[in-house]
Amino acid sequence: MSDTQLRGYVPTLIAGCLGVFVAQVAYSLPASVLGTIQQDLGISGAQLTWVSAAFAAAMVLFELTFGVFGDMFGRKQLLLGGLAVLIVGEVVTLLGASNVHALWVGQAIAGIGAGALYPISLTMIAALAPDSVTRARSIALWAGFLSIGAAVSPIAAGSLAESGHWKSSFWIPIGLAVLALLASLGAKNSSAPEGRKLDLPGQFALIIGLLALVWALTQGSEDGYGRGEIVAGFVIAAVFLVAFVVNEIRTPSPLIHLDLFANRAFAITGIVAVLGMFAYLAICFSMTMFLGTVIHIGAVYIGILFLVIQIPALLLVPLVAKLIHSVSPQWVLTAGFACIAVAAFWASRFDAHSFLDAHGAPHDADFVVFIAPMVLNGVGFALTVGSITAVAINAVPLRLAGMASATTNLLRDFGFALGPVLGGAIYNSIANRRLHSGLDAALAKAAHQGFTVLGRPLDAHVPTGAVMGALHGIAEGGGAVAVNSVPVLSDPKTGKPFVDMPAALHELAFSSLSHAFNVTFLVAAICALVSAVLAAVGLAGAKSASEQAVELGTDVIHQVAGVAEDVQPV
Repeated sequence: MSDTQLRGYVPTLIAGCLGVFVAQVAYSLPASVLGTIQQDLGISGAQLTWVSAAFAAAMVLFELTFGVFGDMFGRKQLLLGGLAVLIVGEVVTLLGASNVHALWVGQAIAGIGAGALYPISLTMIAALAPDSVTRARSIALWAGFLSIGAAVSPIAAGSLAESGHWKSSFWIPIGLAVLALLASLGAKNSSAPEGRKLDLPGQFALIIGLLALVWALTQGSEDGYGRGEIVAGFVIAAVFLVAFVVNEIRTPSPLIHLDLFANRAFAITGIVAVLGMFAYLAICFSMTMFLGTVIHIGAVYIGILFLVIQIPALLLVPLVAKLIHSVSPQWVLTAGFACIAVAAFWASRFDAHSFLDAHGAPHDADFVVFIAPMVLNGVGFALTVGSITAVAINAVPLRLAGMASATTNLLRDFGFALGPVLGGAIYNSIANRRLHSGLDAALAKAAHQGFTVLGRPLDAHVPTGAVMGALHGIAEGGGAVAVNSVPVLSDPKTGKPFVDMPAALHELAFSSLSHAFNVTFLVAAICALVSAVLAAVGLAGAKSASEQAVELGTDVIHQVAGVAEDVQPV
């Protein structure tokens, strides 16, 4: 590379790496402080799930269209715009951090910005690289910045939460995004408008369909899936997703070429991308909620566990690239999903009671039992996430490699989005159902034992019916997560302590949540195991990248499969 080429490309490389770093910091940051947010705001499990789901859903919904926007109108402009939108979202989050609805809005806006940054930051690097060697090294650097962002942000946020400043953690992505915005001004622009058109009907149908699905899954876990509005949500989701499929078949410029799924290897890869990545992130999300909202272990320890998950991704990328070239991807994927399945099953064996000391307080040091399964989860992720896109692009004609990669990335990110959404729906519905089934008995036991306020017997003039009604109200309205996290109920009018949470009711909620998370981990294990079996059986006969290159008499497939564009840890 000449000095002139280097001077033109380096600012673009810096801009792309900083862009994806900022996006990943913003995406990963709330993970370690969800428990602190819940305790501070006193919100229900479904409301807490939306804090993560709003960002992930918005990111997935706009990712494909932003790729087209960048090709048509300029990638540098979209990178700058994505950073600006992310800043706005994080500012809204910061200013409204005391209100859960403002948190949702802020994280959704930030997710839209990230939806632009992920594809564009990589595309502008790859498009301007002067040769294949520089491109491969630059993309590896891009992936490294992404992994570092995923590793450091939960620890930073957790440290602030431990010192009582969790809201201040949202200054981190704001400051980083401002720096990235300034650094990106010197980047070179690029575009590829030929043959690219916006698919507005497809985008609209996808947005409405997926939003309705996410809302119905999340809210139904708290309100009940039989309620009319929840059923209506599923119906709307089905109608618009079917409309999306019909539109993609008929339009000349689809967001997704559905005929790609006629290829068996590509179809199998798409299925395991959704199932396997759901399993991976469901484990991460459930670990966060299990330790943070159930046991109330310190947020910094949860941040350490996220670092543990990312270490394999940082260390194994070179090994995985070699495996993809020399070993059938059938076995790389099978081994990776098997690791995720074992990690999930291992985590499902933990009993929340064992994390408490003799006085019922959380014993922070016990978080170490999660280290081994989280390392295994990270190993599985490192083996699978790079292999999925390699298999997809090797399964189709070279002229469709770009579309195959984009489609697989969308399916993978949809699996990521389902991690908190579907995982939250599972544990919320199970925990709340068990809480409601034992609520009357727990309240009767509490009344028999006598109510207290701040540890002293409740004033005899306070009507028992009013106390029972207040306790029943928080159980019905907030669910198991709220009951488990509220030590004292306050009078809504005066703000003064009204009654302590009875031990019987707290134990019911705690046990219900422990069981619910065990089931959620087990569901993740089953999904990962199904993915491993599908990869082993459905990809039988799949060839390594080097074998593909020999058969085609070219090294193009070999180079494409080695690109780390799909390494996107969380």
